[in-house]
Parts: sequence; structure tokens; C-alpha cells
Amino acid sequence: MKIFAQRLRELRLQQGFTQKYMAEQLHIKQQSYSRYELATGEPSLAILVQLAVMFNVSADYLVGLSEI
Repeated sequence: MKIFAQRLRELRLQQGFTQKYMAEQLHIKQQSYSRYELATGEPSLAILVQLAVMFNVSADYLVGLSEI
């Protein structure tokens, strides 16, 4: 899911968050979070929802189903 990886990275950088900070907030390893941004791993549904809430966007936006 390359669009997910791109959008996740863009949103994180816009907020000025580090990958380490994101991993801590999600209670996962930094390596796991890094895989999301590299498009070599996918988050669970629970993590996807947490990300949408953190960035105040829809899950549809994160996965590329919506442009809003």
C-alpha cells in the first residue's frame, strides 16, 4: 500500500513527529512503525484507527480511498 506509506509519512512530518514518537504513541516498536512508511508492513485495523484519530483524518484517506 504505497499510498498509505506516503500519506503516513507526509502527515507525520507535517506534525513534526519522529518515528520514535509515533511508535511510542501506538505502543509498537519503532521498527514496526518504520515498515509502515517503507510500505513493507501494514498496520492492524486497531493501529489504522489510532493513526486516523491522531492525525484527524479518515481511515479512507490514509489508505487512498478518499482525497479528503
